[in-house]
Amino acid sequence: MEEDNKKEETIEKNEVKNENEVKKEKNEPIKISLKLAVILTILILIISWLIIFAFIKAKQGNCEIKYNNSGMIYDYKPIIYLYPLEKTDITVKLGNPEKLICSYPRYEDSWNVTANPDGTLVDNKTGRNLYSLYWEGKDVIGTDMKEGFVVKGEDSAKFLEEKLEILGLNYKEAEEFIVYWLPKLEANKYNYIRFASMEEIEAYMPLEFSVKPDSLIRILMQFKGVDEKIEVKEQKLETPKREGFVAVEWGGTELK
Repeated sequence: MEEDNKKEETIEKNEVKNENEVKKEKNEPIKISLKLAVILTILILIISWLIIFAFIKAKQGNCEIKYNNSGMIYDYKPIIYLYPLEKTDITVKLGNPEKLICSYPRYEDSWNVTANPDGTLVDNKTGRNLYSLYWEGKDVIGTDMKEGFVVKGEDSAKFLEEKLEILGLNYKEAEEFIVYWLPKLEANKYNYIRFASMEEIEAYMPLEFSVKPDSLIRILMQFKGVDEKIEVKEQKLETPKREGFVAVEWGGTELK
């Protein structure tokens, strides 16, 4: 009798055990599916975030996207400095805004700033302190390379120091010009370099000021890397006056 009871208890335990194992097996796929769903959801969120981030960077960094092989010539990093004789509210307008690809502060019909004699600016729209107005543009007219200079890449710094002084930049403006363009110039064995005339610059992008500067200096360096020294007629440079209310702009373009 006792043996029969023991057998029945053993059978019942085995049945319960088997039932638990069956339930466990049924639950395991559910747990696995939940884990997989969570992992897939996280991956989808990460991928979506990366796509959104890349899109935002592309929108914000459109100044860099322009470096392409389309053959189009761009005016890189023109920045404008203003030095009035006294604190003055000034509106600056670009004559061909349709050529803009980037600006800071954001150009919307004009820039409105308060300029100080030391060159510091305040954006009247945002209240932000600035030291210059920045823009970049497309469709710059090229040159036929009949005149200019041919400079070894390794001699670019010395060349720019000399020529920018002649063209009227002060030490701060010249330094900012050089540190921006030097890596590009030194990367080439030789560079053909030419400085566009005021007439050419004005035809490409006229500047309008609510308060007319007494002295306006605009520099647009055109350059092209070459593998060997070429012969060109040396360009004659003139030193502009720098007196009264002075407005200065410099930029550059790489010829194709």
